[in-house]
Amino acid sequence: MGLQQAKLESLPFVTAELNYLAPTPGKPRTYAFDPPPGEPKSTALPEPHNVPIFDARLIAGNLSLDREGFALVNHPTSVKDFYDDKEVRSVYYPAVEAFLKATLKADRVFIFDHTVRGESALSLNGTNVHEPVHRVHNDYTPRSGLRRIHDLLPSRTADRLLRHRVLEVNVWRAIRGPLQSWPLAICDASSMRPDDLVACDLYYRDRMGEIFYVKYRERHRWYYYPDMRPDEALLLKCFDSDPACGGTGAHAAFDHPHTPASAVPRASIEARAFVFFAP
Repeated sequence: MGLQQAKLESLPFVTAELNYLAPTPGKPRTYAFDPPPGEPKSTALPEPHNVPIFDARLIAGNLSLDREGFALVNHPTSVKDFYDDKEVRSVYYPAVEAFLKATLKADRVFIFDHTVRGESALSLNGTNVHEPVHRVHNDYTPRSGLRRIHDLLPSRTADRLLRHRVLEVNVWRAIRGPLQSWPLAICDASSMRPDDLVACDLYYRDRMGEIFYVKYRERHRWYYYPDMRPDEALLLKCFDSDPACGGTGAHAAFDHPHTPASAVPRASIEARAFVFFAP
């Protein structure tokens, strides 16, 4: 049974504020670095809405990465220090690639970057720690997903792999737990429609990206996993080259209204992977 049939009224939930995209003239754009003089950091303005965010743990067995666009999995890790970039790349990347390949029955998996987040932007052990993203968004559009594959792989290899289905999956986990401060809210992809999504140019110093921001719709269904542990991982589908197999949702960090005063500060890592399928 999918979430469409689940009785949402029977699930625990909290009401919290999520920042959707306010109406904006033209295509919005955001700089990932300090903008040129006189330019605003972003033309994408937030539009806050209070929404119910349901406890997904009680319906975990009903979730499908294809259908709803996210799933919680058990995935213990042997990484000792997620702020050690060398250890993350040499230990974590291969383990996550093997896990995704086996779990999703993929032909090939390629992790191409990761981001460590905390409640304040700082640097630890040489790793830049970024603040949680409080805006409702999806990391890739169909155009930027395909372009990123061509950026990262030789042209012939990319063309060959793109003859078949490709996913971009974010593997999101708490570095320490239970995670109670600024948890991640995920929007069920099956509750969204294509016109909910607004493409936004994302300017990096060396390239142009494109992400989706999201317009508010009352029909959106939001979920989260309370008290995530470091031996769990949340899979988020952010790009699918075959929309017939299911859509992509959206996500955002939110200020949980019942965060205990004793909660440890949020610490998380997201690894981004392209998942390739052969026929």
